[in-house]
Amino acid sequence: MKLASKRRAGVVVALLSGLALAWTSTAAHAAAGPDVIAHRGSSGMAPENTAAAIDLAVHQRADYVEIDVQRTKDGKLVNFHDCTMERTTDIEDLYPGRPRYRVSDFTWNELRRLDAGSWFHDKYAGEPLITVDDVIRRIQHSRTGLLAEISPCSHYTGLADDLADTLRSKPRYVREALARRQLAVQSFQTDDARAFHDRMPDIPVGILDADRPTDAELVELSQWADQINPQHTVTDQTLVDRIHRLGMDINVWTVDEPGAIRTMTGLGVDGIITDYPQALTQR
Repeated sequence: MKLASKRRAGVVVALLSGLALAWTSTAAHAAAGPDVIAHRGSSGMAPENTAAAIDLAVHQRADYVEIDVQRTKDGKLVNFHDCTMERTTDIEDLYPGRPRYRVSDFTWNELRRLDAGSWFHDKYAGEPLITVDDVIRRIQHSRTGLLAEISPCSHYTGLADDLADTLRSKPRYVREALARRQLAVQSFQTDDARAFHDRMPDIPVGILDADRPTDAELVELSQWADQINPQHTVTDQTLVDRIHRLGMDINVWTVDEPGAIRTMTGLGVDGIITDYPQALTQR
């Protein structure tokens, strides 16, 4: 994930250079090695999206932590993945009989009481949820950057604007993170990614995809997006080269098996999103 802003000039040069540039770009990326992006923090070794997982990813020298942005009932942005909270918290025990268990159905004061660690291991009992502000405070003085995913949960509206507002309220952090190439935003929802891009065009934005994007989609997205971030199982050399020729980066997810890590590295991807960042950083 090498971009600090949209590489418009790079798109033109890449299109003119064709296959020769694709080979050069892939070789350069392979030589440098992909960015190590800790999926929900170091979530293979600590409960996902908690301070423990974020801190461990920083200790393991991940290049980025990938987080998931959702909004509480009272407007607080929190780091949580699932569209409901039963899988990774004790919310049903703490608040029995509620009609729904979505982040947006609870205030932050209610959610901060949850145990988000016991499901993973007893040693993490009592590990709380954390806010997006908390994540930034934990990483802003480290070498580890932030890749923030706007939640695709369908009941949200305006989440891209909320994330933009939160980052706008931290101009020093954003300025320094961009200078170090340590900040980007991604989404499965193209409308959300575009809405965020329109608000904060200097922050690189990526499109997540579980399926292989068509060439027409790639060409259209290349007019404004900085990254295409597909599932690694749909990624091959042709896709990597095409994305690079269009001036975008490619970060693949979620890559945990050593063989898959070697394959993706050999293809010249820009970043590998993994539950086990230590497998790439050796820390």
